[in-house]
Amino acid sequence: MNDTIIREAKEKMAKSLENLEKRFTTVLAGRANPSSLDGVMVEYYGSATPLKQLATISVPEARQLCIKPFDKGCLGEIEKGILKANLGYTPNNDGESIRIVVPELTEERRRELTKQVKALAEECKVSIRNVRQDANKEIERAELPEDEEKGQMKEIQDLVNDYNKLVEDKLKEKEEELLTV
Repeated sequence: MNDTIIREAKEKMAKSLENLEKRFTTVLAGRANPSSLDGVMVEYYGSATPLKQLATISVPEARQLCIKPFDKGCLGEIEKGILKANLGYTPNNDGESIRIVVPELTEERRRELTKQVKALAEECKVSIRNVRQDANKEIERAELPEDEEKGQMKEIQDLVNDYNKLVEDKLKEKEEELLTV
């Protein structure tokens, strides 16, 4: 039972880190990335539908995205959805597909994105601390001998330290990517 608490805590911390990595991919770094459009919702026959369910998104050039809808009748709605998502993109509709030229990042915009990335990393750390708190409560409820309980809690704290270091490493990596011109 005791090992299950630690194993579950480790799995939850790994999921937090995985979620952080996914969220980092949505932060634009001046290059075209189809995952930057993951949060775009399009009004399609009366319901909000994710863009990636309505079209294929490709990268024909380093700073360009091409969106080819399965149903050409929804081109206008896709365009509206992209503008509404407020990603800083200007979609160009040619009647067949939508092309987006990813703008060059200004120094000010790079700084803003760095702040955004730091906030995401802090959210991940908070999530990891919450996992630690839940695991420690579980260990206390297990009514183990005192030395065993302290050992388990130390093991959980070591996991927290390891995952916080991983978060810091990912953050540094992403900051370098954003600040590289």
